[in-house]
Amino acid sequence: MSIADFGARLLQTRWAVRAPILLYRAGLGFLFGSRLLMLQHVGRRSGAARFVVLEVVDRPSADHYIVVSGFGAKAQWYRNIQAEPRVRVSTGTKRAVPATATPMTDAESAAALERYRAHHPRAWKNLRATIERATGAPVGTLPMVELTLQAH
Repeated sequence: MSIADFGARLLQTRWAVRAPILLYRAGLGFLFGSRLLMLQHVGRRSGAARFVVLEVVDRPSADHYIVVSGFGAKAQWYRNIQAEPRVRVSTGTKRAVPATATPMTDAESAAALERYRAHHPRAWKNLRATIERATGAPVGTLPMVELTLQAH
């Protein structure tokens, strides 16, 4: 089994995807460094707090993060941020910082993926294969979101 196959299986296993959320909520998100973040968003129907851990694709500045919806526009978190873009971000030592989630255009997404590929060629190879095997869709067609942290 390849790394991409293993990763695709993990992405389709609920407990494996949810486990990092427990670490972030326990204040241990710093263990993941700055390559991952936890996004707290509001359920569009329930109004309840929801959580998802995502890989940071790009960080154009200290208060901007770009993430990809690995399961496309149908992902619950992506649908939720479209209904309510006010979110909270935890990453590194930052916890529950208010932010705004803005879906990116296709051109903006392509530029961000190119920067990721250039800066992390090995990670890109594995991430691309993993996401494409898990979703059956080319990475370049997946929606991306820019998270802008609010100044304190």
